[in-house]
Amino acid sequence: MGFKKDINHLNTNYTIRNYFFHVLIILFAFSLTGCEKYLGNKTDLDFIDKPVFQARDVAYVPIQPILDGFVYPTDVLAGFDELIYIVDNGTEEIIALDQALTEQGRFSVPGVKKIAQDRNLDLLAIGSKDTVDGLGQSYTLQCIYRINMQNGSTYGISNAKITNKVIHPFYFRNTISSNDPNVEFNDIAILATNEYYVTRNGNSSNIVGPDQAVLLFNQKDVWITPVSITSGGATYNDFFKRPFAISTRVQPPQISVVNDRTFLVTSIDENAVLKINGIQVLEDENGIVYIPQASIVGDYTQADDFLQRPFRFKKPEGLTITGDGTNFIFVVDSETDSLYQFTSNGLEGIKPPPGAAETKYIKASFGGTGTAANQFNDPKSVAYLNQIVYVADAGNGRVLRFKLTLDFD
Repeated sequence: MGFKKDINHLNTNYTIRNYFFHVLIILFAFSLTGCEKYLGNKTDLDFIDKPVFQARDVAYVPIQPILDGFVYPTDVLAGFDELIYIVDNGTEEIIALDQALTEQGRFSVPGVKKIAQDRNLDLLAIGSKDTVDGLGQSYTLQCIYRINMQNGSTYGISNAKITNKVIHPFYFRNTISSNDPNVEFNDIAILATNEYYVTRNGNSSNIVGPDQAVLLFNQKDVWITPVSITSGGATYNDFFKRPFAISTRVQPPQISVVNDRTFLVTSIDENAVLKINGIQVLEDENGIVYIPQASIVGDYTQADDFLQRPFRFKKPEGLTITGDGTNFIFVVDSETDSLYQFTSNGLEGIKPPPGAAETKYIKASFGGTGTAANQFNDPKSVAYLNQIVYVADAGNGRVLRFKLTLDFD
């Protein structure tokens, strides 16, 4: 037994030495193949394509099919219920679509032109209301309709019913003046508390606050106050000049509440230097203070243009802030027939993708007058949901959809 054990031990040592010897021979052979013209020429590897980074074009591209067949669509809304709502002012209807573009139903509202949806999933629609005063004089007045779409356990626009009306001027006085029919509500923006802002223009008399104002209503449609702006140590009740579109950061698909009262508002006053103002809201022991919010302007090392460059827009009638964390700002201008995209701090464009040679934000705004899939005629509204931008192209009677090339899988 001892002899066999010794023999096995010798065999094992021999096997190990033999194994390492062969390994050394193989490594030596591989090292020789790296020497030019030794044991043959090096293999030419030029036929193998080397990976080269190629930046995808950064642009918003049209998505087919185009949603047409409307008369004069003045609003498109991405709801908290993840439905798409289109306002056709030409037929005075609100049309609900799912994201597969299947129509869910229609609901008629007199003179409807703009809508919003609160976090209780009620629709708030700006329309008109015919009224007769005590002397038999008839008037057509602006009205905000609250529309509930819940009927027991069934939900949808086919179950919709109007549950409340806010008629101008009856939210602050009981009588009608001859100028009240000149007042217009323009847009609505929801807050996390279900309070909401309303932009108002007009030429009324005996009105509380300025004619051109942003009004605050509570969740029960009770008027609270016109918004006053504090700047440079002074408070201005007439800060807003023909305010039109308005948007807050409370946007779908938020599951948790963004408790932020800040808002963006556009001006369609042709003499306004800044057509878009950001309003920041500060709260302390003295109450709520509204102040102008500055954005980046003039730093051309970062971008080619800016949200708050003087005279940047002509007639911005549509505005939205994205609610998916990208915090993009989209604006449609009905006079330039264009869609503009900005970052939350006011830079125009998209951050360059990783590996790109470009360092400045890449402009993605586009448009121009026409009927092509990337052109507009009197665009009135813009919405955003699940990386898709929707534009109500009123003059062409359609709603267009776009997606950023970087967002395609």
